[in-house]
Amino acid sequence: MIVGYSRVSTKDQHLELQNSALTASGCERIFSDKASGSKTDRPELNKCLNFLQSGDTLHVWKLDRLGRDLRHLVNIVHALNDRDVGFKVLTGQGAAIDTTTAPGKLVFGIFAALAEFERELIRERVNAGIAAAKAKGVRFGPPSKLTSEIIEKARIEKARGRSVRHIAMDLGIGKSALYNVFKGEEKLWTQ
Repeated sequence: MIVGYSRVSTKDQHLELQNSALTASGCERIFSDKASGSKTDRPELNKCLNFLQSGDTLHVWKLDRLGRDLRHLVNIVHALNDRDVGFKVLTGQGAAIDTTTAPGKLVFGIFAALAEFERELIRERVNAGIAAAKAKGVRFGPPSKLTSEIIEKARIEKARGRSVRHIAMDLGIGKSALYNVFKGEEKLWTQ
């Protein structure tokens, strides 16, 4: 069965052009959403994906009608492929994508490789930015609750024989924070 999916971003826009092209391509059933393409959780898209069965093909008018995020698109098409469901884009930038043909699978494979490459570049940039910030002394995470006053109170309480757990609870801080502050003072904390 050929199934279509159409989408417009606002309630003021119309689905007729897309639905006519989908019907002309042989779609027997069309699911339509009026929602932003940046939203990954769309009611009719979810119904459409659940409706598709092995041997079916999903048609979309343009690739951006299915979604705007490359990773989301790749994940959807991979999930369809795993279920033996084809995918075809009728017009626009992704019109060469037709996973029911060898050339179409190749084009989709290139899209998938680009999405993976994009994820790796983003990861590298984020890690480089974090390393540079740390080198400049930037601290990440919430501000520390450990003041010199609290550290001194913790030392006194531990010297009195109280457990780290109870000291941390009383001072309103985490146990790991106390252990991190006193890394070089193992004797104090293991007694």
